[in-house]
Amino acid sequence: MSVHKEISKHSNMQNQLVQQFMKLDEQREKAIDEAVQLCSEGKPFTTDHINQVTNEINTLARRGVVPQRKLVTTEMVEEYVARLK
Repeated sequence: MSVHKEISKHSNMQNQLVQQFMKLDEQREKAIDEAVQLCSEGKPFTTDHINQVTNEINTLARRGVVPQRKLVTTEMVEEYVARLK
């Protein structure tokens, strides 16, 4: 019975990590969309919020359940916006 409890505990922990990842990934995508919008309008923008969330995601990823994400530079956003035109 204790093995079952340990497996359940492990599974619940993994599920919590995945749920956290999904929320953070959604925040990251929203921050990216905002930066892209500002850049496409020629307004100043930073990638600070994107990378702050990315660092949180990568901290979770070190626990082995969720994927890592790359940090985003302003040049990456500018190149993406240029390709959209």
